[in-house]
Amino acid sequence: MKNRDLITALTICIVLLSAVAAGMGIWSDGGDGPYEYMSIRGEQVMIYGKGVYRHMSAEVAPQGIAQDYVTLFAGVPLLIIALFYARRGSIRGRLFLAGVLGYFLVTYLFYLVMGMYNYLFLVYVALLGLSFFSFLLTICSFRDVDLPAAFTLSTPVRFAGGFLVFNAICIALLWLSIVVPPLLDGSIIPVEVAHYTTLIVQGLDLGLLLPAAALSGMLLRKKRAAGYLYGPVYFVFLVLLMAALVAKIAAMGAIGYNIVPAVFIIPFFLLMSIVCTVLLFRNIKESPSAKQNHHA
Repeated sequence: MKNRDLITALTICIVLLSAVAAGMGIWSDGGDGPYEYMSIRGEQVMIYGKGVYRHMSAEVAPQGIAQDYVTLFAGVPLLIIALFYARRGSIRGRLFLAGVLGYFLVTYLFYLVMGMYNYLFLVYVALLGLSFFSFLLTICSFRDVDLPAAFTLSTPVRFAGGFLVFNAICIALLWLSIVVPPLLDGSIIPVEVAHYTTLIVQGLDLGLLLPAAALSGMLLRKKRAAGYLYGPVYFVFLVLLMAALVAKIAAMGAIGYNIVPAVFIIPFFLLMSIVCTVLLFRNIKESPSAKQNHHA
């Protein structure tokens, strides 16, 4: 793997800093507890009022804490395991590493641009930069690898690629169901905006992540070289993301919010993402030619 030592150094920094950020999100205290706040739009918003997320809304803060559990107890261990196998030159390890790094990249992009300013700001900045460059270097390490040849002929690329496209369409329709009705009835701003500046999650999903999923799926279905790279990587990212969403739904349900139909839809997407990930990775051939450059 090219730039192996640099990727290793960046990844170790991600492990350490994300453990700090997630741990602080879970176990930090302080604050006076929940209180009501009038937004600039005249909406009464219930604020969480505790810990590092004290200035987040009472609906969003528990979701951040739930994702911190996934990051700390699933993301960090998987990142360490993926790095270990990637350093050994494993194609599976490198693809898995890129996918887990993608999860950290997206996670701390959202934390940086959506989270209300707190004392972890510079940690989020560092994690975004470290994740971006380590992800980019890991993706670039496949330039000299014939990835289509690393997969067996029986790899279910049409099924896996089709699911990525299906997932992108479903989530896009979900977000549009939030954005479009207020535009049609003249109220313009969805209630989900609360006291934030805009719909960050929906905007980045609709503009970047969902098109990336659909494009990866289409390239995989067509058996293009880029599809064999971005498809498996996106699936690893999607498994962790869906696991985080399941944790968020559980947290919302625990505090009394209505979680139907998400409580049925998101676990289904998680299960299908795991199935597709397993199907793709079990069909990778760890041949000597596929391991080229792992000493570079």
